[in-house]
Amino acid sequence: MKKTLHTLTAATLLMAATTAQAEDKSLVIGTNNWAENIAVANLWKLVLEERGYDVELSDVSKSALYAGMDSKDIDLSLEIWLPYTDGSFLAPYKNTLEVHDAWYDKTGLGLVVPEYVDIDTIPELAAHVDEFKYQGSPTILGIGPGSAIAGLTDDAIETYDLPLKQVNSSGPAMMSALDSAYKNEEPIVVTLWNPHWAFADYDLKYLEDPKKVYGDGDTIYWFSRQGFGEDDPWLTAVLDAWHMSDASLSDLMSEIESQGDPVAGAQTWLDENQDQVDEWLAAGQ
Repeated sequence: MKKTLHTLTAATLLMAATTAQAEDKSLVIGTNNWAENIAVANLWKLVLEERGYDVELSDVSKSALYAGMDSKDIDLSLEIWLPYTDGSFLAPYKNTLEVHDAWYDKTGLGLVVPEYVDIDTIPELAAHVDEFKYQGSPTILGIGPGSAIAGLTDDAIETYDLPLKQVNSSGPAMMSALDSAYKNEEPIVVTLWNPHWAFADYDLKYLEDPKKVYGDGDTIYWFSRQGFGEDDPWLTAVLDAWHMSDASLSDLMSEIESQGDPVAGAQTWLDENQDQVDEWLAAGQ
């Protein structure tokens, strides 16, 4: 009985402390349409609203995200890939934005095909160009034209002299095309990254990138407007303590994908992983 009371008292004190820290705080989190970004943004919205924050998720383009944080219209964003993918976006703001601690190690990024496709490298696309037609033209299917991966794919087309064009759309539209091709075992090449739920649902492979156009793997950090660390030291400490393994992040994304609702999926994951979240929150004490 004493142990139970002690546990309840500790939990009550933790909730009281974090709620006091968050009292009357509003927060704008900049987001984009990457699957893992949607997942972690909705997870943290739920966690922080339970602790008294008024959280707004602002879905903006990559360039608008950095400019918005520079002008202090956006407080923070949960995802910056460094040193490769987002390095060019950060460069103009490296003296005015704060990059904090990492929460995910060693990403992947590049051109992806189903495992049944009989090529293994990006240069091989040129010799098999007629196999990768979309709406009559040799195509690499990508996401939004303002994304970092879209720019790198344009670089890859030029670097490898590929006779394909990149067609940009939304992430869900790209995944719908991949799903359709996969079910019919048709060749398709898309721009993808990990962490992403697609690698759990489909048997996929990255095409080898011998010239390292897409870099050699990044680390994912969270970052903020200038001065955020001083304005909210509690949340800064909590987010600095946050770390997710590939397995835990994949579980979160898969839950959201299966439910078709980022809030419901994030809540289900949160209910099942409260101990992990409590460890992050404890860093703010």
